[in-house]
Amino acid sequence: MPVPTQRRGILLHAAELRFSRAEPIIMGMPQTLDPIYWTADMVRALPDDGNRYELVHGELLVTPAPRLLHQEVVLRLGVALRAYLEREPVGHVMLAPADISWDPGTLVQPDLFVAELAEVRTLDWARVRHLLLAAEVLSPATARFDRFTKRRRYQEAGVGTYWIVDPDARAVEVWTPLDLFPLIQRQQLRWHPAGAAMPFEVSLQELFRPI
Repeated sequence: MPVPTQRRGILLHAAELRFSRAEPIIMGMPQTLDPIYWTADMVRALPDDGNRYELVHGELLVTPAPRLLHQEVVLRLGVALRAYLEREPVGHVMLAPADISWDPGTLVQPDLFVAELAEVRTLDWARVRHLLLAAEVLSPATARFDRFTKRRRYQEAGVGTYWIVDPDARAVEVWTPLDLFPLIQRQQLRWHPAGAAMPFEVSLQELFRPI
């Protein structure tokens, strides 16, 4: 009988699943011997192999390490939001990896998000449930999932504002929970959360400037 393995794949009895770096893999369970519905606890138990594991409605998504451009844009946006929230302390900005779970079949790691201060101060991921803002920076490996599966889940969870940041198109899609279509921003990104005296603003030319 073959021996299970955990190298560069998910342990599924005797099969080693190797992941293409071209696009994310949404894993349903084709065999009855395998789990038919992934849970957040199952994902947390997976080995740390350099991939990102997320879960939406019981479907497992596996993506490889992000490209350098992705990381640079996330960092720039995070620095700008941190400076803003020091002036307007309505929430706390954090970066992935994270552990946001609204139900047993969901575990997401937004690239960047702003959560309520009271929840973050508990230092307990299980209590961080209300996101004022979430942002995903697109990579070729994540675009489809970020634009559809995760976007719908963020809307269902009532995430106040969701940004889909596209460095290649030099644009940002802005979504709110009831939107059927996004607002496309190409010049400036603006966010005015409840309780803040002044809005957050950042030039997209500055956000997407060359390194």
